[in-house]
Amino acid sequence: MSQHRPPGEPDRPVAVPALPDLPEATVARLPEYLRALHNLAENNHETVSSDWLATAAGVNSAKLRKDLSHLGSYGTRGVGYDVALLIEQIEYVLGLTHRRSVALVGVGNLGHALAGYDGFATRGFRIAALFDADPVRVGEEINGLVVRHVDELSRVASEESIAIGVIATPAAAAQRVADLLVAGGVTSILNFAPCVLAVPDGVDVRKVDLAIELQILSFHEHRKASLTALPAAGESPLTALSGGLAATDPQEAIGT
Repeated sequence: MSQHRPPGEPDRPVAVPALPDLPEATVARLPEYLRALHNLAENNHETVSSDWLATAAGVNSAKLRKDLSHLGSYGTRGVGYDVALLIEQIEYVLGLTHRRSVALVGVGNLGHALAGYDGFATRGFRIAALFDADPVRVGEEINGLVVRHVDELSRVASEESIAIGVIATPAAAAQRVADLLVAGGVTSILNFAPCVLAVPDGVDVRKVDLAIELQILSFHEHRKASLTALPAAGESPLTALSGGLAATDPQEAIGT
């Protein structure tokens, strides 16, 4: 089902198709497309080509066109995609047409920064409650919200219809917090704590570990450096392994 407007057809609302079953990789890219589209809309652009949108989102245009085809949007040859319509389609699929209430647990340095971030409100999310176990933090006011004790989490999550829980606690406290969120009816959790959470079926967890991301970048830095370091004359690349584990005999190197 094509969702573009044929040339010359007057502006009118177009029904968004039934919620598609999207590949996870496509879901992960939709927020990037949405960010680029909002930038276009703020600069009064009405249409966008697939090439431009793909470049702005950091993907190739063929992948973008395939992703958007899952939404029933194919654009118009020579015109491109309708920016406003595509924003509506992506926001619908991502569930952003209804503002979702978020509970943030842990208001240390990271949690405090997240609690004060204005970008959540402009993207459909409302920080509805803050929690911490530290008596020094409990009672503190951040962005108009008073920090509650974590023991109130399950009750408040249920009363406030919290849709998403954000965990920004130390790793040792994260599992208890997850259990309290689940007990309060929360089925989506964003976990910043450096640990793996055990949750029941039907509860979705997204893990954000900044240290792991830095380690992955460190690998790429290491790889780029190794590619520029040429082995000495007559030396096999296998003999340059770090930590003194190099093998001078190729057969020895592969364990034969």
